[in-house]
Amino acid sequence: MEETRVVTQGARTLVIGLGAMGSAAVYHLAKRGHPVLGMDRFRPPHPHGSTHGETRITRRAIGEGEHYSPFAIRSHELWREIEREAGRELLTPTGLLVISSPGGSATMHVAGFLETTVAAARRYGIPHELLSAAEIRGRFPAFDVDPEDVGYFEPGAGYLRPEACVAAQLELAKRLGAELHYGETVLQVEQEGARVAVRTDRATYGAEQVILSAGPWLPELLGGPDLSGGSRAWPFSVTRQVLYWFAPQESIAPFLPERFPVFIWEPRHAAEAFYGFPAIDGPAGGVKVASGTYGETTTPDTVERAVDERSVERMYETLVAHCLPGLSSRCLKAVTCLYTVTPDAGFVIDRHPEHDRVVIVSPCSGHGFKHSTAIGEAVAELVTEGRSRLDLSPFRLGRFTTR
Repeated sequence: MEETRVVTQGARTLVIGLGAMGSAAVYHLAKRGHPVLGMDRFRPPHPHGSTHGETRITRRAIGEGEHYSPFAIRSHELWREIEREAGRELLTPTGLLVISSPGGSATMHVAGFLETTVAAARRYGIPHELLSAAEIRGRFPAFDVDPEDVGYFEPGAGYLRPEACVAAQLELAKRLGAELHYGETVLQVEQEGARVAVRTDRATYGAEQVILSAGPWLPELLGGPDLSGGSRAWPFSVTRQVLYWFAPQESIAPFLPERFPVFIWEPRHAAEAFYGFPAIDGPAGGVKVASGTYGETTTPDTVERAVDERSVERMYETLVAHCLPGLSSRCLKAVTCLYTVTPDAGFVIDRHPEHDRVVIVSPCSGHGFKHSTAIGEAVAELVTEGRSRLDLSPFRLGRFTTR
């Protein structure tokens, strides 16, 4: 059947990809009264990209760099506003415990994670405590820390429900007048003077500006014939992550939120860091954990979604058994997730180098969700006013060497 070609006249901005960042951008554009069309190849929230898995850590002092903290701080404010508007709980404070071992080799995303976290907390006046190993054991006995371990505790941190956050922002965006298309795949993006043409498997659309927030599908879109920039080497790779839920050895009580905060741990004995959450769904839900390193590269179309038994055994033997001995080797479930990462584990939020009407929004690298609604607000400001109140300069593409 011949393709139906339609040029939209109503939407001034088109958002491609409606996960964490796209749903936030659509919501904040609609909130400003800006005509916007958002589209996704699936019906978000969905389990095919990066925005799923029941929980995401949210913290305001950011160990990946102090320049991230203003986005996390603003996001905490915005999540509370969205909760009120949507009538649902999105952010649950449980406290955050960061554990690190002096001289250890495991790192969470970047070197000096604990030190940068503390520096960010001090710079932005974020309430926190520094804990010795004995203090960690006394307050949170489920963590089997070494005597040399040190900790940072941020009482206002906790977790977000990512699927609920995406759904709430999309519902509010639609209520505010946004147009949303689900089950529609973008095939080509091309700037033509002051307009951008977007061809999908259903139609062709025109807009003044386009926001590319397609997560793991971003490299594919940027590598297309019209946005490739010739032989440009884009700084994105897609990696496979696995999330695990382990059952307790005996009682679930030590892992309930009042005794077990969200955590990030750089263990001395391991080559990789890991993180996790309290038991938020009782004994049947288990305790969710995942490693903090980037797995094998893949694509969203070829990734192995199934998790084999050997992966479960490795996670338990190398990290869980040593650090959280109250958890058993019985894995209640395991799911895969995709990260779109850059060489420095930083975000990219910038206009396309050759196409000034196309904004690339890839603030991921495994630590993006906590910042997402503030980034959506900042991108909405960039699109409508030409600049944002929060500083986006650390996230420019120019910091990478391209050819």
